[in-house]
Amino acid sequence: MIKRLVTSAVLGAAILGSQAGLAADFTLKFGHLANEENIWHQAAEKFKEEVEANSDGRIEVQLYPNEQLGAEMDVINSIQLGTADMTITGESLQNWAPKAAMMAVPYAFRDSAHLGQAVEGEIGEQIEAQITERANLVPLAWFERGPRHLTSNRPIEHPEDLDGIRLRVPNVPLFVDTWEALGARPTPMAFSEVFTSLQQNTIEAQENPLSLIESASFDEVQDYVNLTGHVRSWIYVVIGKDQLEGMPEDLQQVVRDAAQEMQAHEAELFAEDEQRLRQDLEERGMEFVEVDIDAFAEKARPAVLDALNEEQRELFEAIQDL
Repeated sequence: MIKRLVTSAVLGAAILGSQAGLAADFTLKFGHLANEENIWHQAAEKFKEEVEANSDGRIEVQLYPNEQLGAEMDVINSIQLGTADMTITGESLQNWAPKAAMMAVPYAFRDSAHLGQAVEGEIGEQIEAQITERANLVPLAWFERGPRHLTSNRPIEHPEDLDGIRLRVPNVPLFVDTWEALGARPTPMAFSEVFTSLQQNTIEAQENPLSLIESASFDEVQDYVNLTGHVRSWIYVVIGKDQLEGMPEDLQQVVRDAAQEMQAHEAELFAEDEQRLRQDLEERGMEFVEVDIDAFAEKARPAVLDALNEEQRELFEAIQDL
């Protein structure tokens, strides 16, 4: 009996020891601003699943949604300091890499296909290389963001239809200049004030992606979604360069392969969500209006080019030539 107990104790200790030996060699802290229901977080979960399975447990991915590691810039700074490892970020990267400004320039891209062609090609390589060189961050994957569209209480099909309309815009000088060039009267305003201002007719229109148009219930105070698609943008999933290169090459490849799986998964979710959003807003009574995008882009171009520096302007022109 005693011998049996001793044997059990030895076996138990051996099992515990083997479990301790299974602890991950590397831990990736992946923080971002989206909530658990957001497709970005669902994509991050796919990344975690792929990395942990294909590294045989040598890499553990810890996800921190809802700004648990801080706001976007906080997490970037933490990655650079080595206290976090990964995040999802967009045009904030232009604080280091001016070419990243292309991620939110009005009328840089004609449609989703044009955007993808740029990001997946030489232009994307230039932007990513500058981000890595100047911010010490390696873009692993990219996600398309929902295009920004104009909502209003009258249909807007041509630039002249904008004449004098009081339009809320974010406090971004390039956005203000672009809408002024198009003939509107842009008014920078906090997003939290937009619904009430539309309700009280202080402003007559606003512009945002379909996801925000839906979540803010703008259908209650706006009749039309004018498909201006004036800003088509994307964001990157980035990892610290030092963190990535601190892994053996086989594990670096596991991370890169998992990132491609994550990107493909998010792209599917994104396409489904854009379709769902349009259907939902139409069911709520909003009418979708096709606009003369070429006319809008042509009229906005001088203001856009004037706001860009020489390096950014060259990149913008290269995008137009694709």
